[in-house]
This record gives sequence, C-alpha cells and structure tokens, in this order.
Amino acid sequence: MIIGAAGVAAVAATATAAGCTSTGAGKAGATDTTAWVDPVANIEQAKPVTVTVKPEAGATGVSPVEPITVSVTDGTLKTVKVTAGKAEIEGKLQDDGTWASTEDLAYGKKYTVSVTTADSVGGEKTEDVTFTTLKPENTAKVTFQANAMTSLKEGKTYGAGQPVIVAFSRAVNKKAAEKAIEITTSPQVEGKFWWKNDTTVHWRPAKYWEAGTKIKVAVNMYGVKLGKTTYGAKNASTNFKIGRQLVAISDNRTHMTKVYIDGKLVRTMKSSLGKGGGTTGSNGEKISYWTAGGPHVVLSLERKHTMSSGSYGVSDESDPNYYAPMVVDYCTRISYSGEFLHAAPWNGALGRENRSHGCINLSTADAKWVYENFLLGDILDVTNSPRKLPIWNGLGDWTVSYDRYGD
Repeated sequence: MIIGAAGVAAVAATATAAGCTSTGAGKAGATDTTAWVDPVANIEQAKPVTVTVKPEAGATGVSPVEPITVSVTDGTLKTVKVTAGKAEIEGKLQDDGTWASTEDLAYGKKYTVSVTTADSVGGEKTEDVTFTTLKPENTAKVTFQANAMTSLKEGKTYGAGQPVIVAFSRAVNKKAAEKAIEITTSPQVEGKFWWKNDTTVHWRPAKYWEAGTKIKVAVNMYGVKLGKTTYGAKNASTNFKIGRQLVAISDNRTHMTKVYIDGKLVRTMKSSLGKGGGTTGSNGEKISYWTAGGPHVVLSLERKHTMSSGSYGVSDESDPNYYAPMVVDYCTRISYSGEFLHAAPWNGALGRENRSHGCINLSTADAKWVYENFLLGDILDVTNSPRKLPIWNGLGDWTVSYDRYGD
C-alpha cells in the first residue's frame, strides 16, 4: 500500500509539472486547460521579396538610351549585374535604394539583368530578367564641316562668317535632326537652320559672329529615330571659336577692296573684278564673267593653284576667252564655282578697270597679304555687281536676309 501510494503521488506530481498552468488539479472530475506552446510560433516569417526591373522581362525593341532600373519591395537589393555576352553595363545604387544603369546600351543586343536580394530574415535569392534592344535597319553618322571642301577642325579659330555645318551620312527627317542638334554660344545668340539638301544643314546667327565668340555643337542622336528606318549611329560634338572679325568689301565700281578688322580699316587694295558679259560653255552651260555680288565666305587658302578656262567650261582654243592651264600664286577661294582673290601681275588695270573672268585680281603683295592674314570663314562682300551669289555656291548663307533664312 505504501508503495502504491507513493506511485500515485509520483504520477500526480508529474501531471502537475507537465503544464504551465492548471485548474482544479487533483480534484475528481476537473477539466485540464493546460495550453500547448508551438516551439516556432515566435520565429519571424519573411515576406516574399518583389523585384521590379525596367525594361520588363521579354521586352523587345528597347531604346538603347533607356536606363535600366531595378527596385525591390519587402527586401534589400544586394547586387545587380547587367551583361550582353562578355560586355557588362555599369550602374550604381541611387539615394532611394534603387539601382540604375549609368551608360547607354548597344543596338540589337540581348541583355540579362541578374538581381540578388535578401529578405527580412537574411535569406538571399537571385533572379534573371532578359530583354532585347532595337536593331535599326539603317544608322546615320555625322561629320562637321567648315565647308563642302574641308572638315571643321575642333578647337580651331575661324572667321566671323563661318556657319555651323552638320553633315549626316544619309538622308534624315529634318525636324528630328534639328531637335537633336544643340548649339551653345558665348556670348549667347539665336540662330536659324538652313538645309542645303536632305543630308546637310547649316546654322547661322542673325549677324556676323562677334570677335572671340565660342561655339559648341552637340548632336545628341544616339537612339533617336531620324527617318523611317534610320537611327543615329552615335552622339557627336565639336567646338570652334571666332577670331578677330574681318570683313573685306570689294567694290565692282571703284575697283578697290578694303579690309576691316573689328570695324577698323586696315588695308586698301587696288583690284580688278569680273569683266562682265558671258559665254556658252562646251556643254551648253551659261557662263557669266561678272564677279558674283554679295557676302562670300573664305573657303580655302592655297599658296598656288592651277587655273584654266577649261575649269569653268571653255575648252575651245578658238574661243577668245580660252586660256591654257597656268599656276597662280596666293589664291584665296571664295566660291565653289572658282572665284578667288589671287595675284595677277599680268593685269595692268588694277584699281582702274575690271578685266578678270570673275576672280578678284590683286597685286602680288596684296594677294600675299590676304593669303597670310585671312582665315577660313572670313567675309568678302562684293558690292555693286549685277549678279548675285547663290546661297549654294560656296557659303552664300549671308546673301539671304535672316528673316528669310531657312525658308
């Protein structure tokens, strides 16, 4: 009996110790209300991490200038890696915790964005998103020109008549191209565009550039649709500056050419301009012997240049206007059709009579001074001529009033 009582007591003690709380323990008919405790009930449960990548997974035709962005909800962004084959795109975390690419993408490439995140309890996972950039049928490049004969040299100094010239490698939509071109000047001036054709556009201010003006040109066309099937190949930029403001005036009536630098007369030169009249060339073209009137822009400076009547269409030796090829000294070109200021020691009528076939004849000393002191872009304005320089013949941009420029 004693052993049995002890055993019952032990069982009772065990029952009491097994629960956190109890009511009516040991009383006949009492109900056990002891609570069961889940051993993992107080462990934090992580929320699912949501990753948002733009461009979206599977996107096609994505612009290469559209930035890649990655954001995370209910988690922490650990790493982002963007690749296209072996190439890797740079990017960085933003102040708001998102990630953004910091460089342009390439045309026609498949990109993989690998994103590693951590949830609220430290669990990490990596997921991939892929998309493809657009692949243009055609791309257009640009070059910067001083004129159709020579490129613009970055950082160099030009004359007060030098327009900005942007040449595209293929025909483009003019409005889209103009929108992509950014021109900054110091001092600031407004300007207008004039399209020579579907590939080449000029830009000039209302008046000749002021001395010392600095010009920066940027064509922000990468990823930009410039035509039905054409996009910009890459962005391009250049800069140049204006030197002293040189404007020369050659008077068809007085046979004198005066040179002004920053408004001050610095040289007066006896001249002989085009004799007037004209003829018919070997191919039936009409040839004028007037020096064209209006502002010309210096296109090139040549120590020596070979000239002949055949260069402008007179190849018949019996024609009184025919002359054989000859080497001429100190030639400053002012039109594509072959107008120059040049040395003409054979012309005994300088300052008295117009005898040339359209060029401006000068003494050797004066032609040498022009060759040594003029810059590409300087202005030579021919006055009192009955024939006007067409805008397309050289840089005839200044022959058109500003309100009509670009029409």
